[in-house]
Amino acid sequence: MSRGPKKNEIGSGNSKPSAEAYDEVVRSLAQLLDETGVTEIEVERGGLRVRVARSMSAHVPVAASIAAPEPLRTSPVPVNAVDLAKHPGVVTSPMVGTAYRAPEPGAKAFVEVGANVKAGETLLIIEAMKTMNQIPAPRSGTIAQILFEDGQPVEFGEPLMIIE
Repeated sequence: MSRGPKKNEIGSGNSKPSAEAYDEVVRSLAQLLDETGVTEIEVERGGLRVRVARSMSAHVPVAASIAAPEPLRTSPVPVNAVDLAKHPGVVTSPMVGTAYRAPEPGAKAFVEVGANVKAGETLLIIEAMKTMNQIPAPRSGTIAQILFEDGQPVEFGEPLMIIE
């Protein structure tokens, strides 16, 4: 007996999926968004592409990490995610993924608060789809704040560091 998809399930071949199958996939993806905190997910199976996205006015994990900064993270910048996003020295995440402060577990962090950096110097890495992406400093300056914890999931556009 075959254990593959049923005749009307999405991705079962040439048959047209039922409305119930679409509903089930969309509900499953929406639940996955809630469980993972991701704001968008897209899957493709059998030539059918389904994308589920939600918009959020504020990113709760960022506010939570800013509300309880480490003692070394001091700056005249107001502790407000909206203000941080507008800061001229903000370094934002260029992608969705997992942010790491060091090149590998147990290694020395790329930068610390108070470190002087040059434009183009690696600040952190973001793992996305099993690829490690080096995130360079957009300008020279001093690291005033680090706004994420090592191994923390990050969203596109999320403030990660402040360079002054």
